[in-house]
Amino acid sequence: MTMTTGIQTYLNYIGGKWVPASTGEVEASINPANRHDVVGYVQISGRDDLEKAVAAAKNALSFWRKRSGPERGEFLHRMANILERRADEIAKTMTREMGKTLPEAKGETARGVALLRYYAGEGMRKVGDVIPSTDSGGLMFTTRVPLGVVGVITPWNFPVAIPLWKMAPALAYGNTVVFKPAEEAAVTATKLVECMEEAGLPAGVVNLVMGSGLVIGQGIVDHPDISGITFTGSNEVGRRVGQRAVARGAKYQLEMGGKNPVIVLEDADLDRAVEATVSGGLRTSGQKCTATSRVFVQGAVYDPFKEKLLSRVKEIQVGDGMDPRTWMGPLVSEEQLQRVLSYIRKGVEEGATLLCGGRRLEEGHLKDGFFVEPTVFEDVTPDMTIAREEIFGPVLALIRVETLEEALRLANDVPYGLSASIFTRDIGNMLSFIDEVDAGLVRVNAETAGVELQAPFGGMKQSSSHSREQGRAAIEFFTSIKTVFVKG
Repeated sequence: MTMTTGIQTYLNYIGGKWVPASTGEVEASINPANRHDVVGYVQISGRDDLEKAVAAAKNALSFWRKRSGPERGEFLHRMANILERRADEIAKTMTREMGKTLPEAKGETARGVALLRYYAGEGMRKVGDVIPSTDSGGLMFTTRVPLGVVGVITPWNFPVAIPLWKMAPALAYGNTVVFKPAEEAAVTATKLVECMEEAGLPAGVVNLVMGSGLVIGQGIVDHPDISGITFTGSNEVGRRVGQRAVARGAKYQLEMGGKNPVIVLEDADLDRAVEATVSGGLRTSGQKCTATSRVFVQGAVYDPFKEKLLSRVKEIQVGDGMDPRTWMGPLVSEEQLQRVLSYIRKGVEEGATLLCGGRRLEEGHLKDGFFVEPTVFEDVTPDMTIAREEIFGPVLALIRVETLEEALRLANDVPYGLSASIFTRDIGNMLSFIDEVDAGLVRVNAETAGVELQAPFGGMKQSSSHSREQGRAAIEFFTSIKTVFVKG
């Protein structure tokens, strides 16, 4: 690594070496809690850098795919141990670079360790089945083979967990990787790759290329030597990824946005429902694809629920994620801040009632960061912008309903279908919700955000490409089935 004005410059990792971008250009990764604090300088790579990374991954593919599953798993075990040892350092980097609180960052890093250990075990699990043949003298079975070189394009909101839940299975199943992290989280990404290097991962198996989506991201999607693209990000970009991948016959996997509902029925435990709504909607400043956004509350309990919710929201301490008193940190960037504020203005303009929050926070030490108050609206109608579009910020929309049927109809009346939850004690209501809600992740008496790493994760409608990530489901994307017939 090189140094710039006393602040570390982080390099690309291509073919087992740390190298600067061919452009000679870098940009500052800044702390969203204090824009004057530069976390590090990261590369603005060009197409030449991507070409070198793809060539390195292609050259390493033959060697890597021939390693046994247990051998590949051993590398992942070593990575897990190193990440665990460096967990505090990497969590602090994450908080400083993208803003989530330090306890959240530590939890995410621990999840990264668990992901690596889970997929390390994949090397010992079956990869096929024996199938009866009509030919009594033949043996027919299936096995799985890696896709090849895989492009991994990840967002800034989970800069450890999302890259690892993509890269760990890709590696476990014998693929090599070209990794493009979000620019806002590129320093954290380099620390992940440092763990891989320290674990002795062979040169070219993972290659890190920092840079813009227009150059590096689009280059990955269009590259003829990249066989699969796994992408997490916005719907707008995801649609383009899918279209371009289809055009050249590449396999693709998209995890995109959500407009996630929680339904609170009159028999719910209101205290539990309030806490889950606040946690699901406002932790990480609402910057989760599974964050609670719309809150459908049955009329009989609407007023007491609202009072409890507002009381809880007004207690939230906003500030620097490194401060142990902080419950909610900043938004990731000025651009994201302005986006969220524009949605809040739109809510007011379209007639929703602003119950609390809605302002940029600029008092005292907050003036140099991208802070916004946690915000709650009511009198929100289903046609309003804040009820239909993903905000990706700490904004909750309260909507009064009279029946479960009405709540389900409104909950499903958006283009998204990622996650949804319900609070009720009635088993019939639970079963109706599970059956009828349009969501890939369905939770009962729990917040919308969060999925266990051993379970499939993905959405319906425009929230995904209808594929699933994590758990054993990952094998479906990162491998192809080969059917074999053997006759003696």
